[in-house]
Amino acid sequence: MARYEHLPIFREAYDLTVHIEKIVRNFSRYHKYTLGTDLRNKSRNILEKIMEANNTRDKTLRLSELRHELESFKIMVRLCHESGGFASTRSYLHIAERITGIAKQNEGWIRKTQGRSPRQRKPRRTRRQDSPPPQLSLDLES
Repeated sequence: MARYEHLPIFREAYDLTVHIEKIVRNFSRYHKYTLGTDLRNKSRNILEKIMEANNTRDKTLRLSELRHELESFKIMVRLCHESGGFASTRSYLHIAERITGIAKQNEGWIRKTQGRSPRQRKPRRTRRQDSPPPQLSLDLES
């Protein structure tokens, strides 16, 4: 079994899950048992997807599933905010920033598994050795 505790994406997702558990505890009864339950379950699913992705050889499929789960979680958090589940906008923004951070790490992991660097650079054009360097023309007489 592969280790996953060392992964920054896992640590970030774990911290988010703990934060969600604490936040949902303060939801109203109506939101706690509807949206709160969904938030808690989705945050745990994200942890599971990270563990699954780390344990498989073909990570691309699992990371794509994680991407989908993160998008679904973002929508759920936004819905919860707009329906008055969070006590403050600050709480919502904190969670949204954490989700965005996890999504960025996931995208980087996807690029790494596909063998692409984060920023694909164009190959440098080099001068041929047998060609002379370009000459600058200075027209001083005009």
